[in-house]
Amino acid sequence: MNILDNPLYCDCKKVLLTKEELEAIVDRLAAEIEETYRNSTKQLVAVIILKGSMPFSSDLIRKIKLPLQVDVMKVSSYGAGTKSSGEIKVSLDLNREDLPDCDLLIIEDIVDSGRTLNRLTQLLRNRNAHSVRTVTLLDKPSRREVAFVPDFCGATIPDEFVVGYGLDYAELYRNLPFVGVLKEEVYSK
Repeated sequence: MNILDNPLYCDCKKVLLTKEELEAIVDRLAAEIEETYRNSTKQLVAVIILKGSMPFSSDLIRKIKLPLQVDVMKVSSYGAGTKSSGEIKVSLDLNREDLPDCDLLIIEDIVDSGRTLNRLTQLLRNRNAHSVRTVTLLDKPSRREVAFVPDFCGATIPDEFVVGYGLDYAELYRNLPFVGVLKEEVYSK
């Protein structure tokens, strides 16, 4: 039986990354992160960006075999319509006074225009974090509007509307166990 024959998944026109491929990506990223931070004398803090990166983050932090703390932020870019203004709105912020002693690892689900992560990394560097790096599950460099490159990247994907494994459309599809391409008729209604 084709996975897309399941009624829960029928709004996807194809599977872009399977559950097994996602697991391999998480394993690889965890190893790269361990190698980067292995000799650090600072506190590693995984900063989970809510809500989309929750499934990816929980899988990733369980695979990292280093002492780490977990914190969360909720940020969004805002502007007219669907276009980002380049500014960010922080609706849930870090409440830490030890940032100079922290290596922050921002965990994001997808980098599109790059504006949000670009501004967020600047904000945290301006707060004097020892270091700020980013890890993203997915990257769409064809949509980049600013010169931003994530430090760790799971997979580069084409410019298609993707859902699943935390990624949503209208708060739905986050619980799909794969990353799929949403049918255009679903989001163009």
